[in-house]
Amino acid sequence: MKEKIETSRLILRAFEKKDASDLLSYLTKPITNCFLSEKISTLGDALSLIHKRQKENDYIAVCLKDSDQLIGEIFFIKEEPDTYSVGWNFNTKFHGKGYAMESAYAFLDHLFEQSDARRIFAYVEEDNYSSQKLCNRLGLRKEGLFIEFISFTNHPDGTPKYENTMQYAILKKEWMANKAL
Repeated sequence: MKEKIETSRLILRAFEKKDASDLLSYLTKPITNCFLSEKISTLGDALSLIHKRQKENDYIAVCLKDSDQLIGEIFFIKEEPDTYSVGWNFNTKFHGKGYAMESAYAFLDHLFEQSDARRIFAYVEEDNYSSQKLCNRLGLRKEGLFIEFISFTNHPDGTPKYENTMQYAILKKEWMANKAL
């Protein structure tokens, strides 16, 4: 992301090298299985991941406005010319303060207003209650439940542990109608 998005408390911007230690602090122990592939264990790993995110440009750093401290991230994939899938991952030290809602709202609004998105969707695992709540607060509707949809980890016997995954989505016309309320 080339431009910055600002909210009252946050800045959404491209990742920078200085974010490495903060990124390491929440990716050493991913709290949901879907982030296990992002697990890192050294500052060098964090710097490599930041370099990758800078090149691919599909991850956005979420930082506190007053200190520019990295507290989490939003990621997205342009699935179609007018359709995006989105997700988020935040340091647990900053949970429960409304930062995920504030940043996700600003980013979705940016996609609808500046990037001509028509539809935005998110996949959320069945046991990720905080992300389900966030989707609901953002006005996304649950469209479906995929049974044993994906595996991010294995059972103790080595067989894949498949997880149920929900899909939430919102159309631009629904977003705009909700904003008008």
